[in-house]
Amino acid sequence: MNFLAHAHLSGSNDEILFGNFIADSVKGRQMQNYPSSVIDGIHLHRAIDQFTDNHPVVRNSIELIKPAMGRYSGVGVDIFYDHFLAANWNRYADTGLTDFSLHVYKILALRFFQLPSRTKRILPFMIAQNWLVSYASIPDLHRVFHGMDRRTHYLAGMSRAVSALVENYAQIGSDFESFYPDLQQFTTKKLDEIGWKPIL
Repeated sequence: MNFLAHAHLSGSNDEILFGNFIADSVKGRQMQNYPSSVIDGIHLHRAIDQFTDNHPVVRNSIELIKPAMGRYSGVGVDIFYDHFLAANWNRYADTGLTDFSLHVYKILALRFFQLPSRTKRILPFMIAQNWLVSYASIPDLHRVFHGMDRRTHYLAGMSRAVSALVENYAQIGSDFESFYPDLQQFTTKKLDEIGWKPIL
């Protein structure tokens, strides 16, 4: 899953959300620099990733786009699923997507100096381009993937991603609708285990 889903699945605690957001940039002993509630968020992020990577429905989506995206198919599906979450946001959340996104940006910006270096670099672009809301738009997805392609010196072939999504739109959308409730149920259990309430 990508940024929007991880944020949505973080529950009602901002410490969990912060840890979930920075998890990919926290390596080894760096985790010791954060309080236990943020560490809970880091562990939650990694549990979500593991559950997602091993889910048969997700694997089906990956296989669909492999001819176009090869070894980057998993990355593509993560962002595609964020697209379907954003585009159908009202099915999964009571708070509007714009208000939710502004809250996420505020939490991250207020703790900017606690962010890992990699996350500090991307956050200004995320806020300026309103990534969390823009995932709902196919034209904006073109921009997202073009930026990723540029950062990998066009070796990732991300320029083919949106075409792969459009060609398989109905099936990937169906996969997301089947998978996301499973992930929500899994995450609710994890949050309950560490004593935090999920977002309803």
